[in-house]
Amino acid sequence: MALLNSDCPDLKLIARGKVRDLYEVDEKSLLFVATDRISAFDVIMKNAIAGKGKVLTQVSLFWFDLLKDVIPNHLITDDFDKMPANVQKYRDQLDGRSILVKKMRVLPVEAIVRGYITGSGWAEYKKKGTVCDIELPKGLVESQKLPTVLFTPSTKAEIGDHDENIHPSKVAEIVGSQELADQMAKTAIELYTKASEYAAKKGIIIADTKFEFGLDENNNLTLVDEVLTPDSSRFWPADKYEAGRGQESFDKQILRNYLESIGFDKKTSIELPADVVSNTLDKYKEAYHMLTGQEISL
Repeated sequence: MALLNSDCPDLKLIARGKVRDLYEVDEKSLLFVATDRISAFDVIMKNAIAGKGKVLTQVSLFWFDLLKDVIPNHLITDDFDKMPANVQKYRDQLDGRSILVKKMRVLPVEAIVRGYITGSGWAEYKKKGTVCDIELPKGLVESQKLPTVLFTPSTKAEIGDHDENIHPSKVAEIVGSQELADQMAKTAIELYTKASEYAAKKGIIIADTKFEFGLDENNNLTLVDEVLTPDSSRFWPADKYEAGRGQESFDKQILRNYLESIGFDKKTSIELPADVVSNTLDKYKEAYHMLTGQEISL
């Protein structure tokens, strides 16, 4: 049974994002719930993909653990038996798709890191020879590995609006200091580099990804939200990679390709056909298995 929206009336609902529902548990902690909603082109689809939220949660937990020596993260626990009683009463809905996290002051910039040129970066490069107004060498082809890993931030849009790519020089003004902006960029690239080197050994190319950061009570930079999931990243099978064209992928590309094929207006929520739903979930599960060596039971 797919979970489109969680319903926990005894918890204070803070927000419903494109995928996550966020609840306040107490003055120091929040509950992140990964629903089975799926979005593309910043539009949430009408039907959900049953089990997708559980896969996303397990993928994030895997990366939180692998990357904990690079930067602290906001996780308190994912063990449902250790969660507060007012959370445990919703076990049927939430078990396997929820994490209890520390409250943070979330920074209003998405820290996008690109190792390959694809997506909106490729579209901009074809027009202007740049990505986020960063000059790149002439003659790059679609899906080519970039000469250096790029930090290409974007603003965070409200639901229904589109995130806006910005030049890295604009981050300091948004987050309040050049020192913090530099730390964000350095940390995001370090996280991407460690993760992409690990994934490469497992047969996956991480073409690009999006990190989110917050500040704790002592203003320490902290990794928050989801990490390196098929929703926030482009995962490509290394054995099928070939520069000069679009790539097969373990992420939402199946959904994006379908929407492009039907002339989707990138505004109106629609019902997805069963084969797009099942093929998308299969790709998410396959990515989890390749990264961790484990099967996921939904």
